Amino acid sequence: MNEPKITKQDVLNASSEMLNKDLYVVFTKPTNGMIPVMENLEEHLKFQVSLEKKGIMFGAGPFWEDNEIDWNGEGMVIIRANSIEHAKEIASSDPMHKSGARSFTVRPWLLNEGNIQVTLDYSTGKFKLK
Repeated sequence: MNEPKITKQDVLNASSEMLNKDLYVVFTKPTNGMIPVMENLEEHLKFQVSLEKKGIMFGAGPFWEDNEIDWNGEGMVIIRANSIEHAKEIASSDPMHKSGARSFTVRPWLLNEGNIQVTLDYSTGKFKLK
C-alpha cells in the first residue's frame, strides 16, 4: 500500500490556527576533529552574535553528548531566511564553515507550538527566561 504524499500545504491547512512560522535549522558538525573547531570558535561566536543583532538568528547552541557533560563539536542554529537557498548562504558565511572546521546541513522547519516566558523585575532590571 502506498503512503499518501503529505505536502506543506496539507500541514498548514491542518494547523491554520497555529503560528505557522517558517524557519531554517542549520545542523553543524566537525569535519576533522575538535582542534580546528576550537581554533575557529571565537570568530564563529562573533558571527553568531552578528546574526542575533541583525534579527536573523532565532536561537543556537551546542549539542552535548548523552552524558550531558562532553561536547563533540556538533551544534544547531535556527535562522530566519527567505528560502532554503538563502539559509544555506547564511550558513556558508559562518567562519566555522568557511574554514572547513565544520560542515552543515539545512532543513526547513515550521514553528507551530511552544511558548516563551520572560519575567522582568523593574526594581532590579533583572530578567529570567523560562
